[in-house]
Amino acid sequence: MDYTKLAELLFPDIKTTPEDMEKRYPRRELPEGAVVTRFAPSPTGFVHFGGLFPSTVGERMAHLSGGVFYLRIEDTDAKREVEGAAEGLIKTLATYGVSFDEGAILDESGKISDKGAYGPYKQSLRREIYQTFAKALVKAGKAYPVFTTEEELQDLQSVNKKEELKNTNWEEEAVAKREAMLKAREISFEETEENIKAGNPFVLRILADGDGERKVKITDLVKGALELPENDEDFVLLKSDGIPTYHFAHAVDDHLMGTTHVIRGEEWLPSLPKHLQLFRYLGFKLPKYMHISQIMKLDENGNKKKLSKRDMGANMDDYTEMGYTPEAVCEYVMTLLNSNYEEWHMQNPDKHYKEFPFSAKKMSVSGCLFDYNKLDDVSKNVLSRMTAEDITKKVTQWALSFDPEFGALLERDSEYAAKIFAIGRGGKKPRKDLATLKDARGYMGFFYDELFKIEDEYPEGFDKADVKKTLEAFLESYDESDDMNAWFDKIKAIADSLGFASDMKAYKAEPEKFRGNVADISMFIRVAVTGKMNAPDLYTVMQILGKARVEDRIKKMIKAL
Repeated sequence: MDYTKLAELLFPDIKTTPEDMEKRYPRRELPEGAVVTRFAPSPTGFVHFGGLFPSTVGERMAHLSGGVFYLRIEDTDAKREVEGAAEGLIKTLATYGVSFDEGAILDESGKISDKGAYGPYKQSLRREIYQTFAKALVKAGKAYPVFTTEEELQDLQSVNKKEELKNTNWEEEAVAKREAMLKAREISFEETEENIKAGNPFVLRILADGDGERKVKITDLVKGALELPENDEDFVLLKSDGIPTYHFAHAVDDHLMGTTHVIRGEEWLPSLPKHLQLFRYLGFKLPKYMHISQIMKLDENGNKKKLSKRDMGANMDDYTEMGYTPEAVCEYVMTLLNSNYEEWHMQNPDKHYKEFPFSAKKMSVSGCLFDYNKLDDVSKNVLSRMTAEDITKKVTQWALSFDPEFGALLERDSEYAAKIFAIGRGGKKPRKDLATLKDARGYMGFFYDELFKIEDEYPEGFDKADVKKTLEAFLESYDESDDMNAWFDKIKAIADSLGFASDMKAYKAEPEKFRGNVADISMFIRVAVTGKMNAPDLYTVMQILGKARVEDRIKKMIKAL
């Protein structure tokens, strides 16, 4: 067959050549060792937690090497595309500190535009580019058309996928599929011309030269040395609407955009032989591949399962609603990506996570286990390091969106809220009361009369008469101007007067001699003032609440007793 003539028949409107495209997208001029990576999601819904992994890895590798990190929108599947998903994706990634040097960005009007010299960065706008290389493959005898009538297309679209999965005759059908593929290769120029004249749509398939019995070797930067079966399938390059499949589009785009490292999920490993063959056919230099293991979680039975789209925490927007800050989530991701991050962080507690020397060599081969307890620990550290003013702003902003009543109270007097958050903050060992911004209401709600309530009852075993006498004695001696030492001396005096030990050493030595100890006396007062058995430093709490509210709450408790 005259392949040049066939190429002109299939792509009469394509006048550009691969050489033209190489001139249009020249090689990048970057320092030695600079890495060019990309995040290339499909706009089919929300940003999955698993998507934060390749984007974080790509951003770190590019920026730590002085390279380029760009965003490409792979929107070639129009049926699955969700309106506004691409715009939402860009906003979400920006929230989580994933900054792109070029690619698809949002302009001032909120619409997607391009930044950089290698666009368009939406694949749906690159049709001419793909068809240029498709035409070249046909001309080289490495791709061929398979025609499908409209009726056949409708039949294919109506196939029940669930029934296909139940099919037990897959071996026989695989043989039949192979025979059909080989027969499709035999199409003549005359048959092709007739179909074109009849207006029948076609898909363009690669003419595979692999043998499934042989192995192809490649080194993955995460998985290590791999041996995979060669590709012997004539997979589709262009669909009947002229739009490329992922396989074809990613090969063309990654080459022209100068991608040096392709970072993606391990679910793409079975497709790798296809991509190796494509790069060879197209004459492109092969990028380095990194296939990241899937994110796992434990189900109710303690078994590992993939973090699915239906799981809480799969949607990145979940973390905002749950009250996790982007800083906490990003640090948690770093602990999952590199096992030595926590050790580094302990040695560099004041450094930003982006200063960590991330290494692909430290990534897990087997996968990461998602753990909310671990996320909470990381988040507590992140929140404890914030200034009182910063945490006040973040909690207020969160609450106004997800807990308006609490948000209004915080917004009413931000200085008062900042005083509360300042308790135990700063120093080498700051308090770690909050795992999330959502926890703030439970932690500090008692500071507001509108939210105050007695949450904890006095433990059994204590005489209510002792509690009442303690509260009455405290009211008699309470002076708001006392410093902490004078204030506590008065509490110890109350303990002694009621037969409670003011000296903890004496109590521990002979507990049977006392009705209790000074800690119990403090607890009697704490529950009356805060409604809780456990609360921040009681002296500081009273200073913030003020004398009138402290006395009012104690009087109400005495009356209740």
